[in-house]
Amino acid sequence: MLNKKYRFHSRGGVKYVYQKGKTVRKPRMSLVFCENTRGFTRMTVVVSKKVEKTAVGRNRIRRRVYEALRKNLEYIPKKVDYIFVVYSKDIMTIKFAELEKLLGELVAESKVCYNKKNG
Repeated sequence: MLNKKYRFHSRGGVKYVYQKGKTVRKPRMSLVFCENTRGFTRMTVVVSKKVEKTAVGRNRIRRRVYEALRKNLEYIPKKVDYIFVVYSKDIMTIKFAELEKLLGELVAESKVCYNKKNG
């Protein structure tokens, strides 16, 4: 599981990122990101009931994504808030390496979008 420091603690922060952030989309997942002033990265994973009806399934998806993020935390740009929104149920069953690759692509695209905006 991802360290508590790197997770959102209130809905206000998530709401702010949804309103002010930019979005990068892939077929299975999207990423909403926004710069923050905290000096460290915060992340959350959102899995809708439309993706998986049972709480057990949603939590399994969430845990897999958090673990992939934890293992690759050093490659993620700092001082940015991230919300990973899962669209596909097959995130639960894909190989872990493929999940890490998908997350890496999303973060890499967000960095490109981020750099284009700010020079």
